[in-house]
Amino acid sequence: MISRIALDRYVATTYRLSTMNSSLTLHAQLQIAHALADETRLRLLIALLEHDATVTGLAEELSVDQPRVSTHLAVLKTVGLVAVMRQGRQRVYSADHERAGMLLTAIENAAAGLPRGAASSLNPRGVRASTSLREARTCYDHLAGVAGVELLDILVDRGFLIPAPNSERLEYRLTTVGETMLFARGVRIDSARRGRRRFACACQDWTEGRPHLAGALGMALLQALLDDGIVTRLEQTRAVELNGSIGEWLDETFKASIQAWSDGASEDHSLHKSMEGMS
Repeated sequence: MISRIALDRYVATTYRLSTMNSSLTLHAQLQIAHALADETRLRLLIALLEHDATVTGLAEELSVDQPRVSTHLAVLKTVGLVAVMRQGRQRVYSADHERAGMLLTAIENAAAGLPRGAASSLNPRGVRASTSLREARTCYDHLAGVAGVELLDILVDRGFLIPAPNSERLEYRLTTVGETMLFARGVRIDSARRGRRRFACACQDWTEGRPHLAGALGMALLQALLDDGIVTRLEQTRAVELNGSIGEWLDETFKASIQAWSDGASEDHSLHKSMEGMS
């Protein structure tokens, strides 16, 4: 039978451990709160959720000097929200998509409950992902958000793209049908292939939790959508305006191809009849 003294010691030890664990948890929470309590660090985190980048690239993208970027990245790295890896001579930073995305979503939900004026003053540069930013935006040089995820889904569902085997990061191969259809839509496939970057790869979308299309093909597709007026850039934001259905934009090519084939078949048939009449 457990003695009263032993029981008292057990209770006291358990209490001390639980208090210590609570203190450690609170300290970790305070560190994360401190890391996110800065506009530049939030902007850096959002940028890294969109794409991996170097200090130089982030400095140019956010118009912040490189020493400040390095300092803020060190804070985010300390709490495990970003990681860095060496690629040749460069140090490339990436975000922990699961943790960072979850935290930013929580911030968005909390900010949604603030009065409009307060939310605006706390977020002067539109750091919080608004509905328009979630629906359609640029991620570096390709389409992201709901529209970006939908574009990739359509390309895969219609057999324009198929996953490439044995690729470390999910990459895609453009099928013959896909190349024909996208070329007909004005997508500059040859230029995309000539580049040194990945041709077509998945990029995890931080608002949707699913991939959208990145790489040289993603860039070429966005440019074609812009050229045809399906997508329009907005000033001072990564959000873009959708002026039409991306699926219908791709369907127009398919319908035009079927019509061209049908017209060609009709001409061949008419020619055959004419030849028969001459014989």
